[in-house]
Amino acid sequence: MTFYGDVRSDALAGDESLLEPADSLHREALDDASLMREVAGGSVEAFSILVDRHSPALYRVAMRMLSDPAEAEDVTQDCFTRLWQNAPRWQPSGAGLVGWLHRVAMNLCFDRKRRFRVVTVETLPDPADDTPLVDRRIEAEQASQAVGEALADLPERYRAALVLCYYEGFSNALAAQVLDLNIKAMESLLFRARRQMRGLLEARDVSCADLAAQA
Repeated sequence: MTFYGDVRSDALAGDESLLEPADSLHREALDDASLMREVAGGSVEAFSILVDRHSPALYRVAMRMLSDPAEAEDVTQDCFTRLWQNAPRWQPSGAGLVGWLHRVAMNLCFDRKRRFRVVTVETLPDPADDTPLVDRRIEAEQASQAVGEALADLPERYRAALVLCYYEGFSNALAAQVLDLNIKAMESLLFRARRQMRGLLEARDVSCADLAAQA
């Protein structure tokens, strides 16, 4: 998927010098802050590297928050549109660009959840098969669906805490910055989210081992 076509086209239309070849290997080795300085100066190539570097994680987060591929893609594209627009004013912080992008993504997801009720459509099960391998695959798919449904049933802040800390591996400190919380509030939110998630999973006969397999 390409999330930055419109932004890149607009930039190139405004400055033909951006069409000149650049040192791609050098830029790919740069850290986020260095690339952002180049994006602030109008570098489409630096912008493209940041898209390639961060779009998969942002898309995963948006999918777990919204359960809708089209909405998740829109959120991801909106994140990078805002990155391009805000690059001249962006300043490095403790959370870095990763934290900034995930905060933007979470806020966009929250906005969409408030405006639209996301409906999860269940797919028809595969035809039955007697082989143990297929049985295990079906059980895994059923567990995955149950985990996804339980996650979708959580309040949005609980879901955000679990998505960041459990699925994306964020530290509590980084997740707190993304969600604009202090560390104690983040730990409390995560504790309540885990407790409610555990209850939802137990109601669906899903074990903690099944949950770990979905991470």
